Amino acid sequence: MKRLVVKIGSNILTDAREGLDTRRIHSIAKDIAGLTKLGFEVVVVSSGAIAAGMKKLGLKEKPKDVKLKQASAAIGQSSLMWAYEKSFSEFDKKVAQVLLTRDDFSDRMRYINSKNTLTTLLSYGVIPIVNENDTVATDEIKFGDNDHLAALVASIVEAERLIILSDVEGLYTEDPRYSSDTKLIEYVEEITPELEAKAQGAGSIVGTGGMYSKLLAAKKAVNHGITVHIVTGRKDGILCSLMKGKHSGTLFKPKEEKLSLKKGWIAYSSRAKGSIVVDDGAVKALIHGGKSLLPSGITFVEGNFGIGDAVYCLDSKRNRIAKGLTNYSFSEIEKIKGKKTSEVEKILGYKYSDEVIHRDNLVLL
Repeated sequence: MKRLVVKIGSNILTDAREGLDTRRIHSIAKDIAGLTKLGFEVVVVSSGAIAAGMKKLGLKEKPKDVKLKQASAAIGQSSLMWAYEKSFSEFDKKVAQVLLTRDDFSDRMRYINSKNTLTTLLSYGVIPIVNENDTVATDEIKFGDNDHLAALVASIVEAERLIILSDVEGLYTEDPRYSSDTKLIEYVEEITPELEAKAQGAGSIVGTGGMYSKLLAAKKAVNHGITVHIVTGRKDGILCSLMKGKHSGTLFKPKEEKLSLKKGWIAYSSRAKGSIVVDDGAVKALIHGGKSLLPSGITFVEGNFGIGDAVYCLDSKRNRIAKGLTNYSFSEIEKIKGKKTSEVEKILGYKYSDEVIHRDNLVLL
């Protein structure tokens, strides 16, 4: 079975005045049911709960107050799932609600449990409908937008493709809302800083992310070897058409050397608890030599982390160059920084490892 993740934004499913667009949801459900007949397993990452709740609460614009936002999500999520349940049942497809928070990815055990739940649902032919758990999410744990969530879900289920349904045709050279002299970018070989700068812009009153958010999500996904499409979500049958080989929107080419699941988790899901500043020699060894981080290359350490926690590796100018899982705690590294490996046991009275961060647990940024 080939596996796809389809991300559907608030702008496709709802608007601030009308609430849920059940006709559009039905059309998308029909298209996804068609994908399953083509031999694909599909995970849906869907926004829309807050926007649906806004309609029920009589709100004209997206609430800024966290409590009101959570209340909107709580009242809207049931309507969103009922719309999916009703639409997919017409095509003999079962759906399951999966609500996730940032901590479900940053905690390794919850990450594995989430993966097992999603893959089990797929094995039974069920279509998971994933959304951020807005009713409990706070500024500290929220994804911020479901584009980022979709990229993480695509990596955790080892999807072949991530398809982002947008309210525009794809990525343009200029924002089509404000410029008539713009062209659709059909293929992206590499996501460059220049391209990211062009994509920055605000979303609508019911969504949280613009094209910049989608571009950053694509960047994460292609690093996992996942092909990414940004296409319009307002065209009936677009998903089946795309998977039958008809090009549409913008396609992002996946990296040939993809991150493993473990290193992908370290890079994009784990929450860094601190930072380690390294000297120029260590920077060269990490980036060009493919080496592990030794205590002799460390000049400064900050944070409050323990053994096994994720930390950033910074160069002398405090640029992030890597992220990894440390074999020593903050207090231990304070004592052994700048020292030779042979001195570690004498200083601490014990030694867990020669490396502060082993290469197998380190990802270059």
